[in-house]
Amino acid sequence: MDKIRILLADDHALIRTGIATLLQTNKDFEIVGEAQDGEEAVEKTKQLRPDVLIIDLSMPKLSGIEATRIIKRKYPEVNILVLTMHESEEYVYQILKSGAGGYILKSAGKGELSAAIRAVVRGERFFSPRVSQIMAEGYLRRVEATGQEAKADDVPLSRREKEILALVVNGLTNQQIADQLSISPRTVDTHRTNIMQKLDIHELAHLVRYAIEHGIATGEGENQPPNAA
Repeated sequence: MDKIRILLADDHALIRTGIATLLQTNKDFEIVGEAQDGEEAVEKTKQLRPDVLIIDLSMPKLSGIEATRIIKRKYPEVNILVLTMHESEEYVYQILKSGAGGYILKSAGKGELSAAIRAVVRGERFFSPRVSQIMAEGYLRRVEATGQEAKADDVPLSRREKEILALVVNGLTNQQIADQLSISPRTVDTHRTNIMQKLDIHELAHLVRYAIEHGIATGEGENQPPNAA
């Protein structure tokens, strides 16, 4: 099995070293390079073509958001995972628009970080539980301000699809949902595809809004990634 090739981008050498040391205990991960600013992250991505770029938001020369936009435009096959200390709704939506596949906090443990890497490689979105909560709370504030909220009965989804959508919104991966519902990850993926096709929604942020607006989820749940091997 091929290893997941990872490029680390952070302006603090100690943080890069710490992340590298943490991840190298996973036999399926390989750290192929490091970058200390946004411009170097773009250049190293061009040279190394990693499977995953883990990047901070606050970086010299080019911010993490700017670097992500450039990289996703030039090298769309590279998966990008933002690892930051910023718990900001605005940052979350900016990074979603830039094309990153995940947003996790530096307070995350090894299991969550490892799960996030594997999720973005599979083409899934991954958010720390706190980030999912921030997105949900922001949307709830806007709903309260406008006084607009629909009911779950109006949603054209089956009971199982609503159940899976609620778990997706609360940050669970396909594997975690499969384990919880005693079904296969492939079945979960089929349901997710059907949900997005029925609703014509293809971004997690929009699914979060839709689920809360229609009373399917509160966004208050927390995923608990399994410990990495």
